[in-house]
Amino acid sequence: MSLRHKSREYALQMLFQWEMGKQEPARIEEGFWKNVSSQKSTRDFANQLFENAAARADEIDPIISTHAKNWRIERMPAIDRAILRLSLAELRTAGTPSKVVINEALELAKKFSSEDAAPFINGILDAAVKSFAEKSAG
Repeated sequence: MSLRHKSREYALQMLFQWEMGKQEPARIEEGFWKNVSSQKSTRDFANQLFENAAARADEIDPIISTHAKNWRIERMPAIDRAILRLSLAELRTAGTPSKVVINEALELAKKFSSEDAAPFINGILDAAVKSFAEKSAG
């Protein structure tokens, strides 16, 4: 497993915890890293992803809502929301290729969510990527 993939797993776990309690990201990170050991680069990338997604949740949630046909965001499983927020934040700011981000999101969904989550998440992310491309081309 790549270090970046492990970072995404850690970031997802922190984002899920943030979603449940809305604590300050720094407090979540402090508690999380007391129980998890990792390389500094893995920890740094995880913190960057987590902080970015938490800070941009209000900007990202309307994107999710736009592309989640017949689903209100508050009715989605919290883990699926977290995967979508994490992925969309990375797509918007990190410069990671969209195929990589989507593939990573699907792997996270398969590991942490339900059987139906991966196709659902794939559909939303694919539609969002196409929308971003249309906006940047126009």
